[in-house]
Amino acid sequence: MSSTTEAITGGRLMVELLEEAGVEIVFGYPGGAILPFYDELYHSKKIKHILVRHEQGAIHMAEGYARSTGKLGVCIATSGPGATNLITGLTDAKLDSIPILAITGQVATDAIGTDAFQEADIFGITIPITKYNALIKKADDLSRHFEEAIKIAMGGRPGPVLLDFPKDVQLEKTTVRKASALKIAPHHYERPKVKGDPQEFADALNQAKRPLLYVGGGAINSFASAEIKALAEKANAPVTTTLMGLGAFPGTHPLSVGMLGMHGTAYANKAVLECDYILNLGARFDDRVAKYQDFAPNAVRAHVDIDAAEFNKRVNVDHILHGDLKDAIREILPFVKGGDRTSWIENIQNLKKNHPLDFDNSGDSIKPQDFLQKVYAKTKGEAIVSTDVGQHQMWAAQYYLFDKPNTWLTSGGLGTMGYGLPAAIGAKFGNPDKTVICVTGDGSFQMCIQELATIAQSQLGVKILLFNNNFLGMVRQWQELFYEERFSESQWTYNPNFVKLADAYGIPAMRIEHKSEIEKGVEFFLKDNGSALIEVMIPAEEKVFPMIPAGKSQQDLIEFKDLGKLKK
Repeated sequence: MSSTTEAITGGRLMVELLEEAGVEIVFGYPGGAILPFYDELYHSKKIKHILVRHEQGAIHMAEGYARSTGKLGVCIATSGPGATNLITGLTDAKLDSIPILAITGQVATDAIGTDAFQEADIFGITIPITKYNALIKKADDLSRHFEEAIKIAMGGRPGPVLLDFPKDVQLEKTTVRKASALKIAPHHYERPKVKGDPQEFADALNQAKRPLLYVGGGAINSFASAEIKALAEKANAPVTTTLMGLGAFPGTHPLSVGMLGMHGTAYANKAVLECDYILNLGARFDDRVAKYQDFAPNAVRAHVDIDAAEFNKRVNVDHILHGDLKDAIREILPFVKGGDRTSWIENIQNLKKNHPLDFDNSGDSIKPQDFLQKVYAKTKGEAIVSTDVGQHQMWAAQYYLFDKPNTWLTSGGLGTMGYGLPAAIGAKFGNPDKTVICVTGDGSFQMCIQELATIAQSQLGVKILLFNNNFLGMVRQWQELFYEERFSESQWTYNPNFVKLADAYGIPAMRIEHKSEIEKGVEFFLKDNGSALIEVMIPAEEKVFPMIPAGKSQQDLIEFKDLGKLKK
């Protein structure tokens, strides 16, 4: 260990390490076991602290900040209940590969294991849901644990890390400012060299008559959007994305076939059935997209990923390239040939024409799809959009097109209701000059509704689009279609007056119910850079289509036009 002559407290060292790592903003909630650190943070001139109203809000804000900026997100909580309130967010970040550093207070080291006041074994609890965690037992160990945590959070496939920081260690003095050696192997954090044969990949692509590129969230984490666009255009290959991959390839590009999966476009899912070569670029073959060996049944399958654990985990593939996606595509590109794929492209265009996204827009009621199209047109697709989880999430993914990475924030793997509002707050702090919209529903919104106070306190210009159908909409949809309309505990018998609630926080708000009000609603919602909430009343019967029923494959896709047959 290297050292200096001046001894400083562990709390002070943690602040200095955060500053040296370039951290400019943290989201947190103080409590007794973390107060020595907070006292040192008070003196920092470089780090802005955002006081949240619930620790779950803190970690989702850190996720939104990280996802929209590509930087490390940092959140802070005290021991016991403060730390355990981070668990949902840590799991969310683990499944969606979001780089998060969580710092938690802990009871003094001599009290650990005694069931002390506000003691919880957060180290043990979070082992399965973090890439790395550590209980810092001595101030001399802090610099090593910190460096290991940062490298692992940002290295390889990103993810959350946690440092548990006992109160006495925060007060203990140390002269060790930087670790002379780490106890983790370099392969845990260094950018891996590409393993595999790029020419083999390119040759298989060149031989294909009906290739399809399948792009996931890893494309955004590796900043590979430009390379993917170059590959698609050079190969003249259509591109579909996962929910997490939206924005990695321009949604308005002629080669885009949109999102695939359970609520993806019909033409993307049909393209999967018809392609003869599918190249997975940083996606997981997750269960909402792929049904094991029924996925792309007529295709040669290839997979590029930084995480070797994803290869052949759900779907067996013919070609594997292990490494950072950006590097891998750069190695593939020189061997790629254009080829004449006119017939395949024409087929894709016919699929788009014959199987469009569709909904019934007759009558006086407001349809969420229509409203989202109007918001997209008004913002010209330039907004950062976060969502909660449910029908509104899928409508936003379908009807708001994303041309740039880091502009779509959603909980994909865990499906966390309550994510949307705090994620939008974190994104706005990271992108103050951008329009940030939270698309939510009346169920999800109430999960972290207290963070309206964080918006008000910081005078933050977050736009909240609240679709209200007085139901847990996606639950209701499944109950109608698959449970013989037994709407068991999915209807709200009481919802607050959301407009008055927003007004209580000083946030301008409006409620609209009729199609004739859409124009004034959109104008109110987006008229300036300030915060606003618009409550849009929508029919409870409105559904998300297309839809692949759970456990089924692309062959079982239900389109809007099939609804009548389905009910029979």
